Amino acid sequence: MSELFLARLQFGSTTIFHFLFVPMSIGLVFMVALMETLYVIKNEDVYKKMAKFWGHLFLINFAVGVVTGIIQEFQFGMNWSEYSRFVGDVFGAPLAIEALLAFFMESTFIGLWIFGWDRLSKKVHLLCIWLVSIGTMLSAFWILAANSFMQEPVGLVIRNGRAEMNDFFALMTNPQLLVEFPHTIFGALATGAFFIGGVSAYKLLKKQEVAIFTKSFNMAMVVALISGLGIAFSGHAQAQHLMESQPMKMAASEALWEDSDDPAPWTVFANIDVEKQENSFELSVPYALSYLAYEEFSGKVPGMLTLQKEYEEKYGPGNYIPPVKTTFWSFRIMVGAGMVMILAAALGLWWNFRERLMEKSLFLKTMVALISFPFLANTAGWIMTEIGRQPWTVFGYMTTSASVSPNVSAESLLFSFIAFTTIYLILAIVLVFLFVREIKKGTDHHDAEKDLNISVDPFDKEAIQ
Repeated sequence: MSELFLARLQFGSTTIFHFLFVPMSIGLVFMVALMETLYVIKNEDVYKKMAKFWGHLFLINFAVGVVTGIIQEFQFGMNWSEYSRFVGDVFGAPLAIEALLAFFMESTFIGLWIFGWDRLSKKVHLLCIWLVSIGTMLSAFWILAANSFMQEPVGLVIRNGRAEMNDFFALMTNPQLLVEFPHTIFGALATGAFFIGGVSAYKLLKKQEVAIFTKSFNMAMVVALISGLGIAFSGHAQAQHLMESQPMKMAASEALWEDSDDPAPWTVFANIDVEKQENSFELSVPYALSYLAYEEFSGKVPGMLTLQKEYEEKYGPGNYIPPVKTTFWSFRIMVGAGMVMILAAALGLWWNFRERLMEKSLFLKTMVALISFPFLANTAGWIMTEIGRQPWTVFGYMTTSASVSPNVSAESLLFSFIAFTTIYLILAIVLVFLFVREIKKGTDHHDAEKDLNISVDPFDKEAIQ
């Protein structure tokens, strides 16, 4: 295994693992903020119980997510020093702002929220959790600003063989960022909503605290349906933008070797032969790709072989076709999971409205399983986004092979990969254990006498016991 392969394997695995927690945090804290808002408006303790219960699960997830994010960022210096040297002046700015502004904002107001129950006024305490929610979304914005620069470099000038920022505003208004950010946020909201919906379904199956978890389920399904539709529309906008910024990624996601017909069909299934650069079997939906690409039922989509010739003329000799099978199937997994989520959210709302939810035990069991679907869709979407950009690290400027650290050895990369994977496995086991324990305890565990905000003399052993 080469240094390049191991560096990519390590960064890919840590990114995917970290990204399991990021959308969960964004979605969960938003839902908690909604619940506490209802508590402040209606002054009903049921919403306070809901906010405390789901807020506690958010805190566990947030803590693990912070650890995984720190490990991930070290790799820029360790494994990707050539990349960091080339674009550090541009790429580093949004990462620094994310850490200094958004993350500190989240951390500060999380602390106030945890210890502020019955110490702060209701409205000030509510403001704290909303600021945490806004902070998580700001974190996503700055991280995506850095990623969007890799997808569509803007606001830079090349001096002395390095990229330097010459327009910070261009970085913040990157067209790629403007379509990527809402898509990611809607995906995060769906993640939190389906987690709450799935756990609530489990509690309803057990007939535990039915009133509380029925309300939680209903709120989750409202957010899930809205965010599911938001994912679909923002994803459509992203596909249209890809036709302008990265047509090769769009062609690879369709396994389109030659230029399409006019109108272009969307391929549901294909038997892809990478060596022969052709598909031996295809199942397609007429007109759909033209509409996805141009919002019209007409128009050709250029194929990978055509784009390969164009890229060779523009960037020089090389293979500019990304891993086709990975790009193709990750896109379909993302789309398929998204469609199932929209359908499930609509059914959940309908049966809850008809007051028949408790009768639908099979549906409730399905909702428990569907907790995994937003994670599956998020992961598949990121794989498609990053793999479809290959062979580029910074599109049009720097290839992945030129980005890896020159002095890092395969042995050290393999050792750190195994070490990080082991740590992540332990963290995952701890997270699942804590989640299961808290979910089994239910909302009564977070009553006032057991809450974190009880004032206890640290030297009073009897009170501590």
